[in-house]
Amino acid sequence: MAAVNSIKGVPFRFFRTRDGSRLHRHAGRLMLCRPACPSLLMILKHGLNLAYCTNIHRGETWREVFNALKTHAMAVRDVVCPGKSFAIGLRLGNSASQELSNPKTLLAFQRWLDRKNAYVFTINGFPFGQFHGTRVKEQVYSPDWTSPQRLEYTNRLLDLLARLLPAGMEGSVSTVPGSFKDFITSPSQERQMFRNLWKCIGHMDKLRQKTGRSLHLGLEPEPLGWIENTRETIAFFRAMEKFKPGDERLKVYLGVNYDACHFALQFEDPSKAITGMINAGLKISKLHLSSALRLNPSPRSLKMLRLFADDVYLHQVICRHPSGRLSRFRDLPAVLDSAQNKPQSATYSVRNEWRVHFHVPLHARAIAPFHNTNDHLLGVLDLLGQNPGLSSHLEMETYTWAVLPSQWRSKTVEEQLAAEYHWTLGALRQRNLA
Repeated sequence: MAAVNSIKGVPFRFFRTRDGSRLHRHAGRLMLCRPACPSLLMILKHGLNLAYCTNIHRGETWREVFNALKTHAMAVRDVVCPGKSFAIGLRLGNSASQELSNPKTLLAFQRWLDRKNAYVFTINGFPFGQFHGTRVKEQVYSPDWTSPQRLEYTNRLLDLLARLLPAGMEGSVSTVPGSFKDFITSPSQERQMFRNLWKCIGHMDKLRQKTGRSLHLGLEPEPLGWIENTRETIAFFRAMEKFKPGDERLKVYLGVNYDACHFALQFEDPSKAITGMINAGLKISKLHLSSALRLNPSPRSLKMLRLFADDVYLHQVICRHPSGRLSRFRDLPAVLDSAQNKPQSATYSVRNEWRVHFHVPLHARAIAPFHNTNDHLLGVLDLLGQNPGLSSHLEMETYTWAVLPSQWRSKTVEEQLAAEYHWTLGALRQRNLA
């Protein structure tokens, strides 16, 4: 049965579909309003949402992204939770986001989600451009938050998420940690970050007033990012507050995307880190469930570490000395070359512990002489078990399948993802979260 209404005086007609969605035409454009989704309540408790990040799949155009969803994501769903509602952690680069913004393309995607009983609650807005099959390295931060292109792109992602998000659910977008440290050469650049982030906050506030959707943006600290640890993150938010004193929108719309791999690399205690940020008034926008590579440097381990030194991603290394002092290195290949030239350097003592920014599969068995940082991740989940309201957004983010050494890589990407789901769901059940 059709009904007639109006938006700002413009008449439109809507039809209720079988699933309770409302398909309506407004000013000549078809739009789909999706009903509230039950989330993965049949798997998770406390309203938590769990997805894997689709940045593991190649795809810069919308057609490529959509094909990955139809093939890989649905194959994983059929193994993990056949016939049940499936959450998608969408990665959209700039090109794909522009193409999906076409009303007909977006409507077709919404209809596909409904047919497949799937939903999008979070978008990875960190990589702006190509993320696979080419040299990414430090360019993954570009354009950064000093740039209007980063603001325009992020606002577009938020617009899309406001349309895709089921009613009654919060939506999150994750983004770069302001910039890369080497990109920033003057205080004026940080002030420009503040201006653009406040503009984005204003955009989210307008979206909420217009659509009723509650969205938040999560800065993702990582090694050598403009913010990379708890201390720097809190200081950045304090500076954001001073930029617009008394504006409470900051606490509502801007938060932290806590990546367990990244904070483990900093040798931080997860409970102290997260509790410290919460006590400082910061919002935990999303939890990235991820694990880093760790080792004690020795001739054998450094030789085997060459297997992880790919030419695509930036693999920062942080070394902890017996005194507790930390040394930071920009990328793994340069560290290994230095070790070969200066093997007697204190950095390469077996008494040190190295942690490498290389996301390793959550379920993978440690292969000597390497270990992982799952202890940090489990500490995050312990804290979530004690306080399920910490964050409702959980996303597994092991995007490195294509560059993993063969002994760490499953036969297919679907096998890796299914195994990560089983590991994660098991850990959540142990904490009464699933």
